[in-house]
Amino acid sequence: MIGDTAAAVSRPSAIRRFLVAVDNRYLAPVLVTFVLLVGHLSFGILESYTRTALAILSAVITEVVLGRLIYRRWPHLASAYITGISVGMLVRTPVVWPFVLGSVLSIASKYVLRVRERHLWNPSNFGLCALLVLAPATVTVLSIQWGNQVWPLIEIWVLGGIILWRLRRLHLCAAYVASFLLLAGVRSAITGVPWLATVAPITGPMYQLFIFFMITDPRTTVRRRSAQYLVVVAIAIVETVLRLRDVVYAPLYALFAVGPPALLIELWWDSAKPHRASIE
Repeated sequence: MIGDTAAAVSRPSAIRRFLVAVDNRYLAPVLVTFVLLVGHLSFGILESYTRTALAILSAVITEVVLGRLIYRRWPHLASAYITGISVGMLVRTPVVWPFVLGSVLSIASKYVLRVRERHLWNPSNFGLCALLVLAPATVTVLSIQWGNQVWPLIEIWVLGGIILWRLRRLHLCAAYVASFLLLAGVRSAITGVPWLATVAPITGPMYQLFIFFMITDPRTTVRRRSAQYLVVVAIAIVETVLRLRDVVYAPLYALFAVGPPALLIELWWDSAKPHRASIE
């Protein structure tokens, strides 16, 4: 009994020590790997291990090649790993090439679609939207829920919450979820669909990747906290409008449409600071 109690006490302590000691750059890869393992072992969400591995490998190779060609340095591969897993988990298709193309387009967007050394789109968001537009008859995106089991979702949210708190991105996740739940009530009132049914999509694996990795991506979110809240709420509102128009992949398209303009406005505002200061 004493041994069991000691083990129960030491296990959370070991997890805390790990999260404190590990480099921040590796926390997101740890979380996305956890999401993959929990989702697949519990519900078999992957098309196959080989296709997911192919997506990861394609993302990593593209990152290395473009990093060396454009910046003459070896890039950190955390972003490529997260992007590859996201493509590998979310893409649904009977053919193989979208797993490669999705990863290549995602990583290439970081190097091509840039303004003042900042890329405008979250890589996996861009790659997935590109696939859905370019090959709508061939590619779909994973949209299943976690079934009636809540424990996989709870485990992901607990670990995800700890990691996002460590990375100081938890407020973005919380703001989006609160906006989604509130706007789900609006959709329910308009459509007559029960509120719980309108909330159900947020329990799916696609939304876990969307919430933890896309809207919280430090490279593609505005820097000011007040602006971050505004952008996240705007994404939720656009998503609601798209859902009311029966757009299937509403969250992906909402982020695609809202995120880059918000970044461009911030870049313009920052560049205009010296001019405003000189006038004053």
